Amino acid sequence: MATNPLRVPYPGYPSVNYKYYPTYMFVPEYAFPEALSLIVQSVRGEREDELFYNFMLTIAPPDQKQIIAAIRDDEIKHNKMLREIYWEIRGQEIPTTQEALFEQPRNYCEGISRALFGELSAVERYRKILFGFSFLPYRNMITEIYTDELKHASKWNYLFALNCR
Repeated sequence: MATNPLRVPYPGYPSVNYKYYPTYMFVPEYAFPEALSLIVQSVRGEREDELFYNFMLTIAPPDQKQIIAAIRDDEIKHNKMLREIYWEIRGQEIPTTQEALFEQPRNYCEGISRALFGELSAVERYRKILFGFSFLPYRNMITEIYTDELKHASKWNYLFALNCR
């Protein structure tokens, strides 16, 4: 059996070049540090997200407030879950930042659009976080979060279709 002269962690590191599409590095042992960093990044934006969702609730039509409130409540749950994972792994809290650079959207439709694309970028971030964990309970928690983000994107898309033609 030949040894690996380059001493890379696995064949194709940091990505595997399959015939049709290169994949993201998916080996948990090597994706773990980035996963922790992305968790911190996700949680640090929580104050801005809170201000954004509260603003969107103030300008939303009354019949749409419940949809936005449900999304906001899920985001609060996600932050608690991410903080729990980080605390269990690192044994310390993620430091909170009081400075939130919240920029109000010009109108409701711009806010919906910003929220929609924010949810879609969050899906990509959570997918990378998922790659960093092999422990099934953490993978299940991250799966719950990213599927909620997909659900939120669908709800924002629905609100966009109702309001922004």
